[in-house]
Amino acid sequence: MINHEFYMNIALQNAKATKGQTDPNPLVGSVIVNDNRIVGIGTHLKAGEPHAEIHALRMAGEQAKGATAYVTLEPCSHHGRTGPCAEALVEAGVKKVVIATLDPNPLVAGNGVKILENAGIEVITGVCEEESRQMNEVFNKYIVTKKPFVSLKSAITLDGKIATASSHSKWITSEEARLDVHQLRHETAGILVGVNTVIKDNPELTTRIEGGRSPIRIVMDSKLRMPLESKLATDSLAPTWVFTSQGYSKEKKEQLEKQGVEVFVTSGEDKVNLEDMLSILGEKFVSSLLIEGGGEVNAAFLENRLIDKLVLYMAPKLSGGKEAPTFLEGKGVEKMWDAVDVERLSVTSIGKDFKFVGYPVYK
Repeated sequence: MINHEFYMNIALQNAKATKGQTDPNPLVGSVIVNDNRIVGIGTHLKAGEPHAEIHALRMAGEQAKGATAYVTLEPCSHHGRTGPCAEALVEAGVKKVVIATLDPNPLVAGNGVKILENAGIEVITGVCEEESRQMNEVFNKYIVTKKPFVSLKSAITLDGKIATASSHSKWITSEEARLDVHQLRHETAGILVGVNTVIKDNPELTTRIEGGRSPIRIVMDSKLRMPLESKLATDSLAPTWVFTSQGYSKEKKEQLEKQGVEVFVTSGEDKVNLEDMLSILGEKFVSSLLIEGGGEVNAAFLENRLIDKLVLYMAPKLSGGKEAPTFLEGKGVEKMWDAVDVERLSVTSIGKDFKFVGYPVYK
């Protein structure tokens, strides 16, 4: 008996290896099996390039005829920058297609399956479905809402501090944990901080791993206080976008734009309108956003129920200090029963630190 999960897991692992390079497209892997032998393997590598099924079919060649194709996402049915993969599978003569998840876009979900079934191909769905859905959590949100999947990342002490009372924060976590953060940056389309972080730390917000992709650097700056001499305004390591409010300085906007910084004005009167910002980012194909802000920026996103995923790196340290900043400031909740629950929590050790990953559930 054929073990569908075995071959689907191969497709999933190959797809996961491309995280950070397919935006705004999903991660997709495909394996073609004929007579219990793998004859084709493919992965979608970059938006605009052939999909996973096409790569796998090309490798399989004539051996695709009568074979079983495994694909982590329902084969596409539309004519975009590449042709429909469902039709390519039909033309190749495969006899069975095993799919992990249907297309999350309700406008096209099931269309690929219909093309296959109408051609007499047996279709099996739901194999390793949960793992596939988790792998494409970014795409699953973006394709439906046209807004980025928002992750909040913070490095904290055991008592929740992100710095000492004197604002000293280098370094809370170990080198191993910081390297993991750079991997996160590589996998994310945009990284966001508040203007106070720019003023205090003058960060580069780049990915410092070999061959890594640096995300678009995004700054929330309601009054355009970002220093013209800051790294984000002067270097060319990655694009810098600034989001501001109606109370911005026109002169400062022109100065920043002359230095290559893009400035977007939101509808907020004296604060950046977060919904406006996320809509603009989505329109510009920024499918994922990593927040590395201070407590006030983090709290603003939480209070507006805009955080999809929480990533905390906790160091086994205690710093104390009632004036020391925590990773969540803002107003907070009045009653504990109003606190935001975090579900699907996982904990892994990285160096001497711990990485907590969870998903807020809003009441």
